[in-house]
Amino acid sequence: MILRLAIGSLGARALTVAMTILAIALSVVLFLGVEKVRAGAKASFADTISGTDLIVGARSGSVQLLLYSVFRIGNPTNNVTWQSYQEIARQPQVDWIVPISLGDSHRQFRVMGTSLAFFDHYKYRQGRGLAFDEGVVMADLYDAVIGADVAATLSYEVGDPIVVAHGIASFTEHDDQPFRLSGVLEKTGTPVDRTVIVSMEAIEAIHVDWRNGAKTPGTTTPTEVIRQMDLTPKAVTAALVGVESPLQTFSLQRAINQYPNEALLAVLPGVALQELWGIVGVAETALLGVSAMVVVTALIGMMATIFSSLNERRREMAIFRAMGARPSIIMGLLVLEAALTAAAGAVLGLGLLYVGLIIAQPIVDGAFGLWLPIEAPSLREIWVIVGVVAAGAIVSLIPALRAYRLSVADGMMVRI
Repeated sequence: MILRLAIGSLGARALTVAMTILAIALSVVLFLGVEKVRAGAKASFADTISGTDLIVGARSGSVQLLLYSVFRIGNPTNNVTWQSYQEIARQPQVDWIVPISLGDSHRQFRVMGTSLAFFDHYKYRQGRGLAFDEGVVMADLYDAVIGADVAATLSYEVGDPIVVAHGIASFTEHDDQPFRLSGVLEKTGTPVDRTVIVSMEAIEAIHVDWRNGAKTPGTTTPTEVIRQMDLTPKAVTAALVGVESPLQTFSLQRAINQYPNEALLAVLPGVALQELWGIVGVAETALLGVSAMVVVTALIGMMATIFSSLNERRREMAIFRAMGARPSIIMGLLVLEAALTAAAGAVLGLGLLYVGLIIAQPIVDGAFGLWLPIEAPSLREIWVIVGVVAAGAIVSLIPALRAYRLSVADGMMVRI
């Protein structure tokens, strides 16, 4: 009977109740949406590099090595000599190895020298490989491949010339050896999107006339002569390594970290990513706090709505009391109405969330490379919905206690 009375009472105040349900639904959408974005961002962050077992560089910190080798942020403390790189490549545990050379830039985008193996072995988002939006991989010494963000920002197309600048924020350019754009990669949502990729030999070629970080005055070697030179790199910034068997990862890591001829560091990408996320992931806590406050605000608004409706329902409550309803029945009626309202808002919010995910998933993936998974509600999301319903019932206790104390005479009194 109380359930029928609650549903009938809510139906009689359909407009006000609908607005309250909508407010709760939107707050639930925001809270669960932030949770989905947080989970998607963390997964995308962890999947920035996938399938690589070790990252090798000069000895520093694991986060620093990860930042400059994968995210192109900062600079290394030192380089790895080519001899050491070759020694690592010859280890029996190594299945493949990809060199990385950093230091130059193009209009604030980092230039990375590497081998063609990079396009075969660099994986992201649980094993997805690089694909070309247009063009092909480098075939000539002065060919370059760019990421999607570079192409979009600078409006580049295949065949356009690219001049590399020396250093990160330098006004000195290697304009005597321009590159030709041979390909544009599809958007990945990783630092590759903001990278200009050339060959290791090209990095050596543009620095033929440079000594100690500066160009030798009055010296310009023709490109025809450079093409005939031995352009074997003298050093690399870092290397991505894949091992034959996962069981060999730790033994190879230990061997590299104890390498006697040079101070090297080998890190596990997953461990370094988790360490880095622990530093930058504070924002997710702030987002969850803001969205939780939105839910609390919606529940407080529902409580205010119940309070404001009490004056209009004093006569209704008094009639219930006159018909024999105990004060506890009146209190239970109001709590049940609030719980039903909160439940309807939570369910509607969950439905709106999945409709929004279906619409936004391809858009967000294409624009930002952020993958928002569409999955069945997790246990945490179910507990959020249960919590919203329980909180709705709890906040209704205050106006319910007031209604509990109202007397029959108070409701029947004629007010002039």
